[in-house]
Amino acid sequence: MKESLRPLPRDFYFPDAVTVARALLGCLLVHDSPEGLTAGVIVETEAYAGREDAACHSYKRAAPAGDHRTNVMFAPGGHAYVYLIYGMYNCFNVVTSPEDEPKAVLIRALEPVEGLGLMAARRKTDEPRKLCSGPGKLCIAMGITREHYGVDMCKSENLFIAEGEKIGEGKIRATARINVDYAGDASMLPYRFVIEESRFLSTKKFTG
Repeated sequence: MKESLRPLPRDFYFPDAVTVARALLGCLLVHDSPEGLTAGVIVETEAYAGREDAACHSYKRAAPAGDHRTNVMFAPGGHAYVYLIYGMYNCFNVVTSPEDEPKAVLIRALEPVEGLGLMAARRKTDEPRKLCSGPGKLCIAMGITREHYGVDMCKSENLFIAEGEKIGEGKIRATARINVDYAGDASMLPYRFVIEESRFLSTKKFTG
């Protein structure tokens, strides 16, 4: 499978985060680890739109500083931004936009398509719908850790996003993002995108 896939080009990531979040639906997230190859179709994303977005980690941040976790968000689109939540789970994002525009897209859920046995062993479940139905779950299933922070996925042969099936507009639903109540009015921005008919979403919240 991997031999037929190529990383998305840099310019795919150069539009704003909202445009990229929608365009990533149907694409394939691929990780070729020492344990084996895993891949999944992206079915749910969230856009985080930079300095003006109160839900975004780079909100009001002018520039990279020290060893702050958001530093990679100031790199050109296509880099991996992996961070820890709740002190125990990793979340995988891809940076968007040109350099110094700190925006990113969180990958919230995948439909597993390759390496399901390896994913099941990592997740300790053989229920396909439970393997990648959430940002923390998919990182475990795919073997993505904070060691992948900063990977240039436009050049990497081991961790990248590849072109997949084109998803028609009629199959996509935009909703508010999940668990960003702290962001005030920004919490209701329609920056979460899902393939509405998918049974692999992290939650049905806001989808009816």
